[in-house]
Amino acid sequence: MDQLVSFEALLFPSDGRNPHMVALMTSPMSVPDPHAPYSTLPARMPHPEVYMDYIAEGLGPRAWHYHLVEALDGMNKKFVNPYVIFYPTVSRDGMPFPINKCLREIQGRSFKEATAWRGNIIIAKYRESPFSSMVNGSIADFPILRNYFMTHGAPQS
Repeated sequence: MDQLVSFEALLFPSDGRNPHMVALMTSPMSVPDPHAPYSTLPARMPHPEVYMDYIAEGLGPRAWHYHLVEALDGMNKKFVNPYVIFYPTVSRDGMPFPINKCLREIQGRSFKEATAWRGNIIIAKYRESPFSSMVNGSIADFPILRNYFMTHGAPQS
């Protein structure tokens, strides 16, 4: 039986606490990685929902989405280890998630409520594919991610 494997990821809590590192658990997936269909590495399903307050229960990965950050604006090369941002989409009670106070503060005057990041945001790093080759992140990734969040709102679904 395959085990759960964890990777260090950065959590931006919605309640305004400081970002900090958490262990993002992953479990084996029985389907091929959609981002690397020819990869020989086994695909792993991350479980960011563990850190997402008010998320609908029992939906697993259908209650959250992800967004890839492969480069910052103005870069002409992609990151060697890009980032995957996990964010909640289906709340337990159908109400919108609270605006992430930490990211609102980072955005400052650029903040727009229509594209606000909501709920707890978890960010992991990967090599070739977000679902087969995650790597440990560190708090040293914070300045890069802060630069990204300063100019980017949440993806619109």
